[in-house]
Amino acid sequence: MNWKPSFAAAGRWFLIFFATQPLLAATSDLTASSSSWHPQTLWQALAYMLIFAATGIAAAIAGYTLFDKCTPGDLNKEIIENKNVAAAIVAAAVILGVCIIIAVAMLG
Repeated sequence: MNWKPSFAAAGRWFLIFFATQPLLAATSDLTASSSSWHPQTLWQALAYMLIFAATGIAAAIAGYTLFDKCTPGDLNKEIIENKNVAAAIVAAAVILGVCIIIAVAMLG
């Protein structure tokens, strides 16, 4: 059998080997540390979830309010009274952007 190595196969093995090395190192670091903030029971997990949810919602409201204060005019009035769809799309984009930033910060 005449087998020739290809660059694609070598690249796949390279990626498999080097991409799994950080995962293996992270797994060994997690098992080495005995104290962590991860919940040990279901009730701790639910309590942490409620704390993170309340913190995230409060931060999202604060971010939207800060954006509304930094822009000219009243965004809520523009959306509710004037039925401005463009203002509603901007408000939704601001809320989603702030929530993505908060979620990444909490996962971080």
